This record gives sequence, structure tokens and C-alpha cells, in this order.
Amino acid sequence: MTKTEFHKHISESTGNESNICQIYAFKNGTAVYHDEWHDFKPDDAVNVMSVTKSVMAILIGIAKDKGYIESTEQKVIDFFPDYTVKRGEKTIYDVTLKHLLTMTAPYKYRSEPWTKVCTSEDWTKAALDLLGGRAGITGDFKYATLGIQILSGVIENASGMKCIDFANQYLFKPLGIPEHQIHGDSSKEDQFEYLMSKEPKKNEWYSDPKDTVTAGWGLTLSACDMAKIGAMLLNDGVYHEKKIISEEWIKQMTSPIIELGEKFGNMYYGYLRYRLDKEKNIFAAIGDGGNVIYADVDKKISVGVTGTFKPRIFDRIDFIEKNVIPVFEG
Repeated sequence: MTKTEFHKHISESTGNESNICQIYAFKNGTAVYHDEWHDFKPDDAVNVMSVTKSVMAILIGIAKDKGYIESTEQKVIDFFPDYTVKRGEKTIYDVTLKHLLTMTAPYKYRSEPWTKVCTSEDWTKAALDLLGGRAGITGDFKYATLGIQILSGVIENASGMKCIDFANQYLFKPLGIPEHQIHGDSSKEDQFEYLMSKEPKKNEWYSDPKDTVTAGWGLTLSACDMAKIGAMLLNDGVYHEKKIISEEWIKQMTSPIIELGEKFGNMYYGYLRYRLDKEKNIFAAIGDGGNVIYADVDKKISVGVTGTFKPRIFDRIDFIEKNVIPVFEG
């Protein structure tokens, strides 16, 4: 398809592509394509859902590069000296940062208790209350959005900075991404509106009543912002001659550490980021609604796709490879 034909295809779609707001692509560090739909402008921001998790993995890497964190083998509980462990709980003492980053941390629930955590005054403490359990550390993959909240607290306690300030100073500003503000309101009604709204968002990050950002969801970015992040990672952590994150951390973060099953498209998992398979050197950050940062190491192609909330979109990677990349690759 030509760019005009592709634009029309998305505009007229009634399927999975109907919620797409923006697409932006870089190749070899240079912008090569962008387009927008539903009256979105290139610099409008969207709640990118679980892409937030992958941004948190980058922030943890930056914190490690700067010496705030010694190792991913550090115990989580060591970052929270004022936290009182519940009586009888032992497993929590053995949980490491790596367990959180690879989604192999154990939790004391069958399904995530959203109401309990998201109506509390301190979401990080509420997430810590869920960590551990009688089964111990099994190494099993357990996808958790609420548990990742702990990483925001790790950054704040290790660095002495609010996580939003840390992200602005060490990631967003160096990439030319607009400075972000905390969202502020965290009522039940506001959470629903934040999730379901189809209007452009401000440059913000959802936060709890203590102004700590949500680590598992709630960051707003444009497709351009996401493609920039991907391009920086493809360039060994350098963007416009600025070193943002170490090449060593990028390799760790994007390695195929955990083999996922059919439920996750038989992909692999690194540090809060997917790897398509062991052979293809392609990794991705994936969020609900088909929000994606796609990065092909060999072709040096980075693609950002934003979309408003739409459940059960599982084909965005195939869509990028079969439809988006051919538009600008010719």
C-alpha cells in the first residue's frame, strides 16, 4: 500500500486497527514516517498502558548506571527499611529486583486486587503487602501490573528523588520528550475516565495520593516519543550524542530470559519487555489497546504505535511487520 492507501485503510477500519491514533517510525536514528488519525496531532499524548512497565525498566537501568542500585540481585525489602513485614511472612525477604523485572516475583493473591491497592493512600506499600506467600519463590512467570508499583518506590528511596522527577531529568528531557507532570487525582471515577477516554492526554503520568507514579500503567506518550525511546535503545543507549543508558543494561533488558507459552504468543520476556524469539533480534514493549514500541536491532527500525482503549488486541506486532514497515520501506 502507498501511504495514502494505508491512511485510508486505517481510517475506514472497523477491526483491530480502528483505535489507532498515531504511528511514528525511525530508521537508523532518522524519522522516516508518521501519520495520525481521529484528529490526533503528532505531539498529542496517549495513555500507553503497559508500555509504562518497559519505561520503568529503563529507569531502573539508569538508576543502576548512576550507582543508586548496586545489582538486580539486591533484595527488594532492603529498599524499604521503614516497611513492617507482616507476621509470619518469610518469602518477601528473598525477593530480588530481578524477580520483579522478569515477572517471576511471588504474590499472595489469585487475581490482582485492583480495588484494594488503587483505593489505598500508598500504592507502593499496598503492593508490598501483596509480595511473598507460602509457596515461596518458584521462578514461575506471573504477569503482575500492581506488583510492579514497587519499582517506583525503589527508585524514589534509592535516589532520593520522586520518580517523575527522575524520569524527567534522566530520560524524557535528554530524548526531547516533553516534561511530564503527575496526574494528581486518583479517585475511582477518575481512574475509569483516564482509562476509557478517547481524547488526547496531557504529558502526564498517573499517580497515587503520595504523588508516586504508577509503574505498571498510566504513562502518557506520543507515538513519536515511543519511537524515540526505541531508537535510543537501538543506538546502544545514545540519542543525539547523549549517553542515556548503558549498553550493558540494554542487553540484559532485551535478552530472552523467560520463555512464555501460547498465551503470550510463544514470545520471550526480558526485563519488563518482550523478545519475539531467540533468533530474531527484535524486542517490543506492549500495552493494552495495541500501544507498542517495536525495535528491530538488525534493521535499526523503531516504530511507535498509540491507540485508545480497546480490549484484546494481540496482533499489533504482526500488523507492524506486515503493514506498517512496508509503507516506508517501499
